[in-house]
Amino acid sequence: MRRIGTIVATALVLAALPATAQDWPARPVTMVIPFAPGGALDVVARIVGPRLSEVLGKPVIIENVGGAGGMTGGQRIAKAVPDGYQFVFGGTSTHAINQTLYKSPLYNAATDFAPVALMIEQPVVLITRPDLPVGNLKEFIAYTKANQAKMQYGSSGAGSTVHLACSLLNAKLGVQVTHIPYRGTAPATQDMLAGRLDYMCPLSASATPQIESGQVKVITVLAKDRSPVLPNLASAFEQGLADLDTRGWNGFFLPKGTPAAIVQRLNEAASATIDTPSVRERLREIGVSTVAPERRSPDYLQKFVEAEIEKWAVPIRSAGVTAE
Repeated sequence: MRRIGTIVATALVLAALPATAQDWPARPVTMVIPFAPGGALDVVARIVGPRLSEVLGKPVIIENVGGAGGMTGGQRIAKAVPDGYQFVFGGTSTHAINQTLYKSPLYNAATDFAPVALMIEQPVVLITRPDLPVGNLKEFIAYTKANQAKMQYGSSGAGSTVHLACSLLNAKLGVQVTHIPYRGTAPATQDMLAGRLDYMCPLSASATPQIESGQVKVITVLAKDRSPVLPNLASAFEQGLADLDTRGWNGFFLPKGTPAAIVQRLNEAASATIDTPSVRERLREIGVSTVAPERRSPDYLQKFVEAEIEKWAVPIRSAGVTAE
């Protein structure tokens, strides 16, 4: 009798769920990448997407929706119908930095989404054009202080992690260098290779190919500790620059109000995806680390986002960096 009662109770719970939650996904799902093609997050999405499709049993369509430092793509999900068929691969810029950096953010990152899973982290690296006459952070600092008036640094757009990491670095060094924003990391990198920019602070996934091929000089990891994916590269702290931690992170976010059953299903699929050995290895090859299982729950991501907003607010305000 107890077993029958359990079965009946389970059936009643399932019957109470919205049809979309019971059947999800019944059609293709769209993963919004809030930046232009070719950037660090786009590279990761192209690795994760195919395996996620296999796990869900339905196609995962990757759509790049750039603009406003990633907020255009984020806003699309914040305002989307909460049926589970659109989610954003958000991160440091879209769900932490922009909340303080912009005077009027397009959404509240802590309350306008249903957090799904924290998935990856990657270091920010300082790279320069190949002919910049520096070989380490100490030489870079000296050169930049002497030549700041004629130097330029690039980013994937105003408000991006790439932009803010360099802005914080410059503030730490006490220099004023012209910022040139681009619509994505890829075009900015191409201009640096052509000698039109002096340096950048990209996430490792977008810089690894150029680093490995020797097309750029890599100076340091902008963090306290060395990166497990770049173990031979001394951190900024090791090279004499303390209190600068600019790691990037990314995770999945659904619209607020998405049924809990859908959130949980996507959470499980996301975890299974990054636990796939071939996916994990490919991510490692491009300089990205997957987070531990205990850090992947929706509740963890909610608290993590709230903490990251507070963490980034302090240096942003101290550096006086703002965007309209």
